Amino acid sequence: MPRFKLEEYARRLARTREAMLQRQIEVLLITSPENMNYLTGYDAWSFYTHQMAIIALDHEPIWIGRGIDVPCATATSYLPQDDVIGYPDHYVQSTERHPMEFIAQELLRRGLGGRLLGVEMDNYYFTARCFEKLQASLPQCTFRDASDLVNWVRIIKSDAEIELIRQAGVIGDRAMKAGIEAISPGIRQCDLAARIMQAQIAGTESFGGAVPGGLVMGIGPRADAPHLSWTDDPVGSDVVANIELGGCRARYHAGLARSVYLGNPPDQLRQLAAVVREGMEAVFSTVAPGRTCAQLEEVWRGVISRFGLSKPSRIGYSIGLGYPPDWGEHTASLRPGDMTELQTNMTFHVILGMWQGALSFVLSETILVTERGHESFCQMPRELFVVS
Repeated sequence: MPRFKLEEYARRLARTREAMLQRQIEVLLITSPENMNYLTGYDAWSFYTHQMAIIALDHEPIWIGRGIDVPCATATSYLPQDDVIGYPDHYVQSTERHPMEFIAQELLRRGLGGRLLGVEMDNYYFTARCFEKLQASLPQCTFRDASDLVNWVRIIKSDAEIELIRQAGVIGDRAMKAGIEAISPGIRQCDLAARIMQAQIAGTESFGGAVPGGLVMGIGPRADAPHLSWTDDPVGSDVVANIELGGCRARYHAGLARSVYLGNPPDQLRQLAAVVREGMEAVFSTVAPGRTCAQLEEVWRGVISRFGLSKPSRIGYSIGLGYPPDWGEHTASLRPGDMTELQTNMTFHVILGMWQGALSFVLSETILVTERGHESFCQMPRELFVVS
């Protein structure tokens, strides 16, 4: 059964078709698993093979994937049996044939060929060969880039989605707490990661977690590397550990990052933590419908510049439904020049990472834009945690 009520999927489809009309797209070919999930409910660990949801202006959605994954579609989506199609296994990772050739034939069979087709060109799961095979199989079609079409539809969350992100925030808090309680000099990084991931998956007694889009740790001399996985090396003494994780509930994420110092933190690090915390509180006090992403970043920049600091990378992005390797929505970013206006029920991961060598510090939370300002999905103290 799909996660949401059919009425919600109908609203999503209606908004997607409005966006298609604006871009003069008649048939939208969805290959990103998060957008496929959003529009059909389909949810399975099958995105390592080629699959697609087809959204037409005048036809109900269709799912096409590997034949053995048809039961996954019938178990998780609302689509009727006739609109769930599996291709034979000899298409899987073959040098002689390609799933996009099968999909092209199905489009033609259903009268959806020869139209203006939108494809997600900038997508982890839509390869250059996918596009090449579609073009060769559908020479009469005109293709348009629709990489971000559904992503922008997704940026405003429903109440049901917000509740899942709220639950993801609870899971994220628990996972971070588990990590802070487990970390100590001598523990292997992989064992620390295991403690965190156990809490991420177990969730709470009321609701469980799911595999998140990522878990990264920068520890000791690698503290200034923001996207490293763990090793089997032991955690040292008198080092900082930067941990960024995500609580995940039914594929909806709440990102969270905190820093831990093992030993007596240097004054320089304590001062940096205080500046970043001041910057976060200033950004959060600025959040309101009508403000722009760029304005939030400008407020942050104003705080840290008073202390002679700068941060060249963005300080946040829209977050929500996601599959590995990412939980961002690839739409709005909190950075100079992004004039996206905040609207009620947008959700952002605000990440203030100051990666400055061995004395780095990171602080992040996921927030909801509300009519009066914001709601944080995190309850963790905004501080530098210290383990003696």
